[in-house]
Amino acid sequence: MLIVAIVLFVLALAVGVVAVAGLTGRLGRNRWAGVRTADTLRDDETFALANKVAAPSILGSAVLLVAGGVAALTLPTVAGVVAVVVTVVAAFATAGAGGSIAARVAAATKPDETEGCGTSCGACSLRGACEPTA
Repeated sequence: MLIVAIVLFVLALAVGVVAVAGLTGRLGRNRWAGVRTADTLRDDETFALANKVAAPSILGSAVLLVAGGVAALTLPTVAGVVAVVVTVVAAFATAGAGGSIAARVAAATKPDETEGCGTSCGACSLRGACEPTA
């Protein structure tokens, strides 16, 4: 169970670092960490807002992972395995709930569509190029 505890502690540290970076607004858009949906990756401001919203839940999941690591070290084998499974599932559920709320916040801050073809073309002079040919 020592290896399981070490894995949980390292995972808790990584998740905690992401949570603190999100809470302080220092988590930039990247490929691996943070709440990453189409709406949150729209721009830097939306990404920072979504991760700030999700940070308390993600920090809570890091605490749950630490509790699982402590349980793996201190409890007897069967009880330790049960405690590790319960805390890992709870950590994923907690992080998922925070990410879901953050994704809804990012979707709610979506800018209104502009008249015409929007911003997909880059210029109004290309309006006809945006539309599919019949």
